[in-house]
Amino acid sequence: MNEKFFALPQEKRDRIINAGYRIFSRNTYKKSPVGEIAAEAGISKSLLFHYFHNKKELYLFLWDEALRTAMQAIEDEKCYEPDRLFEMMYKGIKAKTRIMKKYPDLTAFVMKAFYEQEPETVDHIQKSYEKLLKGRAGEALKKVKKEEFREGLDMEMMYREMFWASEGYLWEEVQKGPLDAEKIEKDSMKMLEYWKQIYSK
Repeated sequence: MNEKFFALPQEKRDRIINAGYRIFSRNTYKKSPVGEIAAEAGISKSLLFHYFHNKKELYLFLWDEALRTAMQAIEDEKCYEPDRLFEMMYKGIKAKTRIMKKYPDLTAFVMKAFYEQEPETVDHIQKSYEKLLKGRAGEALKKVKKEEFREGLDMEMMYREMFWASEGYLWEEVQKGPLDAEKIEKDSMKMLEYWKQIYSK
C-alpha cells in the first residue's frame, strides 16, 4: 500500500473506506468493480490504484481496517472490563451501534467477506478472525462469573447459541438492504434481555 493514503485527510480516507465497504458488501469479491469504488469515493480509478496496488490489497486492507475499527470501539466502550457476561454484551451492542453510524456498510462487508471463498483472500481472513477470537475476546470470556447462570448450564453451548442467533439475525438484515443502526441496537437489546431471562438464575 502507498503510504500517501495515510497522508490524506481523515474525511477523504473515510470516503474511500466507506465506498469500499459498500461495493464489496453488495457483490462477491470477483464481481466488485474497483471503478465503482473509485466513483463512489469521488476519485479516479487510477488514483485509487495509486493508493492500493490492486483489488486484493484494497480488500484485505478494508478487512484489517474493519477489525481494527471494531477492536477500537470495544476498547472505547470498555467491553471487556466487566466480569458479568450480559454487561459485557450490553457494552458490545453499544460499540457495534457506534461503528454502524460511522461506517454504515462495515458490518455487511465483514459478514460478506467472512463467508467469501475467494482463494486470494480466504486464508488471510480466516486466520485473522481466529486470532481475534483467541485474543482479547477469548480472555474476556474466561473471567466471566459463572454464578450469574443457572446451575448445570453448558456455557460453551450457550455461547455458541447466542453467537449463531446474532449472526443469523445480522445476515437476515443484511439481505434486506442497508442496515438500520437504531433497529439493530433495539433488536439486539431485546435478544439480550431474552437470554438474561432464560440463562440467568
